[in-house]
Parts: sequence; structure tokens; C-alpha cells
Amino acid sequence: MPWTATGTLTAHAALQHPSLVAPPVAAALGALAADVASSIGVAEIDPALADTAAFCERYGVAPDASANCVVVKGKRGGEVRFAACLVLASTRADVNGVVRRRLDVRSASFAPMDEAVALTGMEYGGITPVGLPADWPIFVDAAVAAAPEVVIGGGVRGSKLFLPGHALLSLPGAELVEGLARASG
Repeated sequence: MPWTATGTLTAHAALQHPSLVAPPVAAALGALAADVASSIGVAEIDPALADTAAFCERYGVAPDASANCVVVKGKRGGEVRFAACLVLASTRADVNGVVRRRLDVRSASFAPMDEAVALTGMEYGGITPVGLPADWPIFVDAAVAAAPEVVIGGGVRGSKLFLPGHALLSLPGAELVEGLARASG
């Protein structure tokens, strides 16, 4: 499949390059339906450039084609709930409004880095919705799902995945969430 949001990078079929992604990501790719898995490309990047702004600038990828995956932690009556949120890099997730209500928690915030890394088996700055714990909901903003192609983390800081936005809705636990993203500002 020819991936088009790659800027100066060349993407290859992710299924054929499992060494470029985190182990939970490789396992999840193998469990996806063949048509979805074959739509996902991977490219190796400089790990120092994994953060969205640096990545987009260095590799010529449009920020509107880049989606960020943030891990949110919510609490209600001593129970802790986690979710992943996918929003375009030009926006931010409405954690205290939409996400808090969807998780049905009293308070919600970004999960601490060490906890997010430990629970996902992925590197901070590379966390991706592909391969997250099975009991986590994955909230996908409508703009991400509608994008012809998005760039997301590969589970490690040294790679990025490229896939059609709608393919994210094929992930276990994925839900389309209207209004998940708000303008950055």
C-alpha cells in the first residue's frame, strides 16, 4: 500500500517489520483483520525526534496528519480507570469534559509517565493505540477517524505508524467520540 503522509520517510508494511515496533504493538498487528493490518505502514525515525513538533518539522509531515495518543487516568470511589484518546496533533483532548464523562469518573488527568509506560509496555513519546491493554477504551476523535491517513506512534520512540484514520476504529475497544478534541490554545 502506498502511504502518503510520510513526508521524507519511506514506510514499509508494519507486519513485515515487527522489530521496528514495541512487542505489544507487534502482537496486536498480528491479531488484526488482514485488510486492516495490511493498511498499516511503519517507518524508522530518529528517537530524539519522536515528539510531534520535532518529528513533523524534520520529516516534512503535516501536523494535521499526525495524531497524538494520550493515556488518561480517572478515579471514582477508589476505582481507577484508564483510557487512550486519539486527537489530531493540532488539537488537544477534552480530558476534564468529554473524557471524564465517557469514563464515568469524578476526576480525570493525564496518566503519569512511569505508570503509562509500565501499563502499556511502550516507550513514553511512542505510546500508540495499537496494542494497548484489552480492557482500556480507545476514544478516537471524529477528525482522526475521517482522516485519509494519520501518523501515530509505534510503541517505541524510534518508529511511526501510518494508517487510514478509519482503521483505528477496528482496534479492540475503539469508539468514535464526537467532540473529543478541542482547538489548541
